[in-house]
Amino acid sequence: MRDIRELKLAELEDFFKGINEKSFRAKQVYDWLWKKHVTGFDQMTNLSHSLQDQLAQNFYFRALQLITTQVSSDGTRKYGFKTSDNLIIEGVLIPSGVRATACISSQAGCALKCLFCATGKIKFRRDLTAGEMFDQVAAIEKTAKEINDNKLSNIVLMGMGEPLLNYDNVLKAIERISSDDGLGYSPSRITISTAGIVKIIRKLADDGIKCNLAVSLHTADNFKRDQIMPLNKSNPLDELSGAIKYFHQKTGTRISYEYLLLKDFNDTHKDARQFAEFCKISPCKINLIEYNEVTGSPFKRSDPERTRSFKEFLESRNLVVNLRKSRGADIDAACGQLAGKTK
Repeated sequence: MRDIRELKLAELEDFFKGINEKSFRAKQVYDWLWKKHVTGFDQMTNLSHSLQDQLAQNFYFRALQLITTQVSSDGTRKYGFKTSDNLIIEGVLIPSGVRATACISSQAGCALKCLFCATGKIKFRRDLTAGEMFDQVAAIEKTAKEINDNKLSNIVLMGMGEPLLNYDNVLKAIERISSDDGLGYSPSRITISTAGIVKIIRKLADDGIKCNLAVSLHTADNFKRDQIMPLNKSNPLDELSGAIKYFHQKTGTRISYEYLLLKDFNDTHKDARQFAEFCKISPCKINLIEYNEVTGSPFKRSDPERTRSFKEFLESRNLVVNLRKSRGADIDAACGQLAGKTK
């Protein structure tokens, strides 16, 4: 049996033809799956009970179950989802005035083991399906509409896992999230965040991806990056910069850099100069991130004065810089803190 949400519309049409049903039934089922977000065949009320039974005999749902919602003092919400095989993943809603951003996960756990990240300290279990990523957005969107009577402003794949290591499912999820017969979000509102996997960044460019790309850089010094991001040893900065230039040339998209400020490690004037030099490779924008302390991590948040100086130096080099304030830290929902702690 297959997860029904793995099927394309044409495959559903073939299934219905094979059981001597009209092909328009496929479109009805597709709407139930992707526009009405049902998680059971018995919820497809315009199908006969016998047809619902036939679907149940041939397919299953690998849907997420929302089991917890935690609300931070700053309004951030963290959602705990349980998969059909009893894994726990997390997603986050970050409201800001009339805007709201959904941060979703692409994997259960993460294999990259970045030293500063809580997710990297837990065991990698498996990739999430396109449907499971879609479920996170649909559930978080529902809350956003309740809060400000509006859809999400942005969707970022910055939660648990490395999206580019789940390439096919991530692209299918984006297609469903952005499709008119799905959630209908513009790809320009969707961002894939990666630790920097060179060959797959190039593949994104070749495949003509329409969404945004964010690279978690955190330092422009190879030796330092090796220490905190083991991936850098096989994807060093010179190769990464080449892939970023290639991506910009092919897509015309401005890259975003995520830079986590770690006290006395990557927040010096020298670090700022190295980073500014790296940023010359293509048009970009920079998100400086306040570090959210993680149990077992040796790092601390950079001092406010050091943070201000770092930001001002980058701005003096005509770079677009945003200081991302910590949100949701009191419920372990801030950047780098998702670790499946939901009970």
